[in-house]
Formats: sequence, structure tokens, C-alpha cells
Amino acid sequence: MPASKTPIYSALAANLAIAITKFIAAGVTGSSAMVSEGIHSLVDTLNEILLLLGIARSKKPADTKRPFGYGKEQYFWAFIVSILIFGVGGGVSFYEGITHLQHPEPIQKPFWNYIVLGVAFCFDGLSFITALREFNRQRGNKPFWSAVKGSKDPSTFVVLFEDASDLLGLIVAFLGVFLGHQFNNPYFDGGASIIIGLILTGVSIVLARESRSLLMGESVEPATLNQIIALTERDNAVTSVIQSPSMYLSPDEVLVLLVIDFQDALSTSEINQAINRIRATVQQQFPIVKQVFIEPGIPSIQ
Repeated sequence: MPASKTPIYSALAANLAIAITKFIAAGVTGSSAMVSEGIHSLVDTLNEILLLLGIARSKKPADTKRPFGYGKEQYFWAFIVSILIFGVGGGVSFYEGITHLQHPEPIQKPFWNYIVLGVAFCFDGLSFITALREFNRQRGNKPFWSAVKGSKDPSTFVVLFEDASDLLGLIVAFLGVFLGHQFNNPYFDGGASIIIGLILTGVSIVLARESRSLLMGESVEPATLNQIIALTERDNAVTSVIQSPSMYLSPDEVLVLLVIDFQDALSTSEINQAINRIRATVQQQFPIVKQVFIEPGIPSIQ
């Protein structure tokens, strides 16, 4: 099912506006948690741009240098996004938190922090709902984590996890500012920055793991592959399918190799006709299978 870019554009607009307001509030109040949140939103803004870049580059047609196309650009840029979340978002949050703990300063004018956090929560909440709806549209009846692991479209779950970490970070930042102001203890603010860094680190690990798996090449779902094999073996020229390795080249493009044991009585011409017929049948029934390579084979003798 084709993915929509709406969640990415929604998150991009929300994060850019929120980043600006957070930095303004941080400058007025001196809150390290607000600085961390501003950096968090700025990194998220860059991430959406990189996701859009990956989608655009993945549409380039295949050429002699990349005969299987540029579909994996999406997976590469999603992996870069996970690194940015960890290195920039998490790293700077840890730095801000530790620095504030070493040199604590009371928060000035916390009222502005509350205003910005409230507005940011509304924008991020709307962006999260948009991303969640798109994710639910794609996952159907699958359990949540199974859908994340099985998803071949990183742009959807990356935005979803980003928005979820945004909301958690805002709650933590609010508690840091509120408790620091109530108890006149600036250590709460620094601690909040460190917790935000931990949240971003956790999210980056999940995203890096999933993006890495896609980048290395994930196979077609077993149920789909079994259907392709069954369809192939229904052809009168086929005795059995010996091997059927497959790989996602992009969220909407699959490569399948079928090693087939053909009937012994077939001539070379008849085998070639069968290969063309099977390829056309598979691609007609499974439009996502853009590349089908078929070769004759002999079953190994155990």
C-alpha cells in the first residue's frame, strides 16, 4: 500500500515552528531542558528533510551504475536520521544536562516555558495523530510491533517514533521546569535534559536497527513468497521451485529469483517460453514484484 508524505510534511512544519519558539523561550528563561527540546525539534526538522530527500532520490530510474535502481536511498537516509537523533539530539541533550548540573542556574520566567511547551504539545500531538493514522492504515490488523518490524517503508515509522519521542520529551521538560521552579532547585532542569537524551538514544537505537535491516536487504514476507511459489508450481512446465530468494529494493519494489526444476521432456525453446510465461504471471498477480529472475535448476540429491 503506497505511503503518504502527509505525515512527513506535517511533522516538518510542526517541528520547524516549535524549534523556533523553544529557542526563544530558552533564551528568555535560561532553561537547559528547553535548549535540549529546541535542539530536539531542530534535529527532527532536518530529519524530515532527509526523509523527503530519500524518497525523491529513490525515484531515480535505474542506470548502468545502479541497474536495480535507487530504491534503497530511502533506507540509507532513514539510517542517517537515526544517527542524527543519537549523535546530535541525544548527545547535545546529555551535554546540556551535565553542564547544567555542574553549573546550576535558576530558571527565569518559567511562565514562558509553560506556554511554549503547551503549544508544542498541541502541534506535536496533531503530527503524532497524523503519523499514527498513516501507520495504522498500512499495518491493517497486524500487532503494533510486528507491523514496525515488518514495515518496508521507513518514512512512516521514523516519523511516528520521532513524534512519540517529542511528546515524551515535552512531558519530561515540563516536569523539569515545574519541579525546578516549585522547589527552587535547578538540578531538576538539568536532570530533565539527561532524561530527554536517554529517550532520544533509545529511539535512535530502534530506528537504526530497523533501517539497518532494510538497508542490508529484507526478504518478502513468507506468506507472499509461498503464494508466488504456489503460483509458479501451478504452471504445467514446472516440477517444483528449488530456491526462491527475494529482497526489497524499496518499499514498493521487490526482486525475486526463482530456481525452477522444469519437466524433463521440455525442449530449450519450451523452457524459455515457460520462463516468460511465469514471469508475466507473477508480475501480473504481484505488481510489487518488479524484478523476476528465473533459471532452470536440478534438485540436490541428499
